[in-house]
Amino acid sequence: MMTNLIIVFVLTMVIHTAETLSYSIRYAGVKLNKIAVALSLSGIIVLVSRTANLIQAPITANFIDFAKIHPEFDVLRAMRFIMLAASIGTIIAILLFPTFVNIFRRVIAKFEIAGSLPKLIASVSIGQLKNSKHYFRRPNFSLRQFRYLGVSKRFIVLNVVVTAIYTVGVLSSLYAAHLLPHLSTTASQASGLINGIATILLTIFIDPQLGLITDQAIHQDQSKPLLGKIYVLLMISRFFGTMLAQVIIVPAAYFIGMAVQVFSG
Repeated sequence: MMTNLIIVFVLTMVIHTAETLSYSIRYAGVKLNKIAVALSLSGIIVLVSRTANLIQAPITANFIDFAKIHPEFDVLRAMRFIMLAASIGTIIAILLFPTFVNIFRRVIAKFEIAGSLPKLIASVSIGQLKNSKHYFRRPNFSLRQFRYLGVSKRFIVLNVVVTAIYTVGVLSSLYAAHLLPHLSTTASQASGLINGIATILLTIFIDPQLGLITDQAIHQDQSKPLLGKIYVLLMISRFFGTMLAQVIIVPAAYFIGMAVQVFSG
């Protein structure tokens, strides 16, 4: 079981690294004034994340079945270990952000020449992969640079909360299934009760404001460097969101437990 836990840890790390790095492709698009092309290429990030999730999800669910046979298995500790992987993956993405902005600038430029994603992939050579080391940029962040970005504290706090809810959504439903073995199937499918809250907050408060900030940067060259710093700030808030998930997993599991008991009559 330890092997499965390590596999889930690595896959969770990959998922959160990929999802957080989506900011880098968006910023690369803004710097090139090709945001529509960049957003279309964000499917690469989604593909990596979804592929990892396809493998990760059933292995994680298996921990609940294993705990039924082996009561000594600490499900909550396993869930916390998985959430730690989310935090580490987010930190990795923050450190790789400058490098991947450069890489995606090159990818966007080549995509315009290739005209399609399959042709773009086919045009990649071993030599080009070796030369990718030249795109490496060391991160250079300081707290001082985040003071005057014009981003409201509410926006940052909401991003922390939304990230925490998304991080804990599936895991809290699985933990609820562990706490309520007689309703385990219902509880394991109830992550939408948690994720739905995050989706509402994301749709109403975060995405529209982020869209406005990005649009301003596209039309004002002096705003583009600020946008990069704002994206870094959002990634840092995502990290704090993964840490907050450690706090809310138990309350979220009990909330799901109460909800499924109501639904089951």
